[in-house]
Amino acid sequence: MQHQGELDEFVRVIQKWLEQDVLPQVLEFEHADKYPTAMVEQMREFGLFGATIPEAYGGLGLSALAYSSIVETISKVWMSLTGVINSHLMMAELVRRYGTEEQRQEWLPRFASGELRGGLGLTEPDCGSDLQAIRTVAVRDGDRYVVSGTKLWITNGGKGNCLALLVKTDPEAQPRHAGMSLLIVLRSDGYEVSRQLGKIGYKGVDTVELHFDDVEVPANRLIGTVPGQGFHQTVGALELGRINVAARGVGLSTAALDASLQYSRTRHTMGKPIGQHQAIQLKLADMACRAASSRLLVQKAAEAFDAGQRCDLEAGMAKLVATEAALDNATDAMRIHGAYGYSTEGHIERYYRDAPLLCIGEGTNEIQRIIIARALLADG
Repeated sequence: MQHQGELDEFVRVIQKWLEQDVLPQVLEFEHADKYPTAMVEQMREFGLFGATIPEAYGGLGLSALAYSSIVETISKVWMSLTGVINSHLMMAELVRRYGTEEQRQEWLPRFASGELRGGLGLTEPDCGSDLQAIRTVAVRDGDRYVVSGTKLWITNGGKGNCLALLVKTDPEAQPRHAGMSLLIVLRSDGYEVSRQLGKIGYKGVDTVELHFDDVEVPANRLIGTVPGQGFHQTVGALELGRINVAARGVGLSTAALDASLQYSRTRHTMGKPIGQHQAIQLKLADMACRAASSRLLVQKAAEAFDAGQRCDLEAGMAKLVATEAALDNATDAMRIHGAYGYSTEGHIERYYRDAPLLCIGEGTNEIQRIIIARALLADG
């Protein structure tokens, strides 16, 4: 998708679908925590599982900037849908960036078509932000690896059928990251979904625990074929993931702002619309500034990514600011709407439940602050 006109039309088609087919069903799926099978299939037909995969491998070849705009658009209606494609495209980015040409030819077209759909297998019961603490082990045995361990909080792990799995191929390596590798593991290889995990928000999308009990994986599925590169490969793919999460934050904070503006024009107290009360105006002004500044930071991070630059600083700043903006705007929207915001009959309480995830996922905001500070200090 090379031309701006094509991209604009593509976004219009997605917006129409969101308004007509998704929005009327969001609350039903939210309250039932029901996986949106038909919506996911429509996303596959749109080509979104290949959004950032190059056209040469069957994808749409979208820039990170274009992709972030689509993520924002979807998140304004239902953020959960973006989780289905984010993890998947991070897996694809690992193969695109670090895989051999043979691996790209084998896997990327299948990812782009949605034949294989999944995500990243990073987090474990005792390992979140400190990825070097993983315990899942892959032992080389001839032309295969034998994988054992447990992964937790894995998006797309239940409904998907493929993972880029972070493992220890050399548990004794020092420094620890030197012993980590990434394997492409298929559901058909035999890993099990141990349980579905409940969450206060981010409903509909599956989040699971996975168990690997001597799962055999062909050795040629080691991404890049050289063991010990997994940690650095993962950090590279997380840049795209953080841009996605930041774009979700922009979408959510904008949705909270738009709903609050509309409500402030129609809700009356003391003989006038509440938007004419200074207390409400102050909140609306802050909400608008947060959304606008977040969008600019996401754009800057996406442009750096598209230029092929190392952009952990820009992605970290965008992720930090945009997700905190989403949390603050969701909170202000709740207070502006009062009892109506607290009701499960509307969307405000959903924003309030969804926003905290953004401050945790793809590296906590505390970690983002450390990444930002270290990058700034290194520039000196």
